[in-house]
Amino acid sequence: MNVIDIRGLTKRYGKAFAVDHLDMQVAQGDIYGFVGKNGAGKSTTMKMIAGLTTPTSGELALFGSGETGAGRAGSFSGGSSRIGALIEEPGVMPNFSAGENLMMKALAMGVVRPRERVGELLQLVGLEAAGARKVKKFSQGMKQRLGLALALVGSPDLLLLDEPFNGMDPETTRDLRRSLVRLNRERGVTIVISSHVLDQLMRVCTRFGVIAAGRMVREFTDEELHATCGSSVRVRTADPARALVILEERLPASTFRVEPDQAIVIGGGARHATAAFGGAAIDPAASGAPSVEDVSHILHEADQVVLELSVLERDIEDYFVELMDGGAGQVAYTPSHMRAGR
Repeated sequence: MNVIDIRGLTKRYGKAFAVDHLDMQVAQGDIYGFVGKNGAGKSTTMKMIAGLTTPTSGELALFGSGETGAGRAGSFSGGSSRIGALIEEPGVMPNFSAGENLMMKALAMGVVRPRERVGELLQLVGLEAAGARKVKKFSQGMKQRLGLALALVGSPDLLLLDEPFNGMDPETTRDLRRSLVRLNRERGVTIVISSHVLDQLMRVCTRFGVIAAGRMVREFTDEELHATCGSSVRVRTADPARALVILEERLPASTFRVEPDQAIVIGGGARHATAAFGGAAIDPAASGAPSVEDVSHILHEADQVVLELSVLERDIEDYFVELMDGGAGQVAYTPSHMRAGR
């Protein structure tokens, strides 16, 4: 089931589009990394999901509810009680302590055993020692942690986090990452995180969506990302359709992508890909991809004429930057497209 299913969602201010016919799907159990430049429309999209602002048009279904978003901000009563959100600045009362802020929200939401729940949340976000301190004395990182705790009051099924790592030191960031993964795995909370800190997203997210100028450029899983950016072999032959069939038969554990010029890109399969943030694997063997010698030998045995054979490496950060600039990246064609033309 999709926890979030967005179709053609639009938010317009006058003639300017903050979100422009956006499509977005977040499945139950995802940790979804929502990536884009400043002004791309991430925060506006998350506000519409949370029911905090009115969509101009489009459809937004939460938890399979089939709700339509157009003109109905705040109308998602069935879904909003299941959503926790930290969008832009945390909504806190500075003259009250962290514990008091949490207690007020817990009482307003009718949380059972509110004092116990507040203690659990303070410990979860690492503020147990500062629970009695007034929030106006908090650093930015501490306010972010309190904002996360407030978002978790009521044990939501969907957590929306907008730049949650802002102002946090490395140790706190690591602890937050671990807490989010634990919430996802142990309690089944679906999480959407928008962030510019790509290396942090890479450590926790299972799926990604990249937005540019209010439109979704591409959605992909973590495995698909590493299969795309890990080292691979690119080969172009005189008979690409036949070569593809031969390579699929001889290299069943590999992944294949056919490019517009009919070149075949061979990867090692997502389960073998080990490309790390900031660079691809050092060589094809390290990512599980076949070597150029393997591919050359297979095609030579099958009497295939090789026109081009090379190793490809793609930097993950460069790939995200390309997508955030609005580029679609390399177009992927399935093998059936090529076979249909045989």
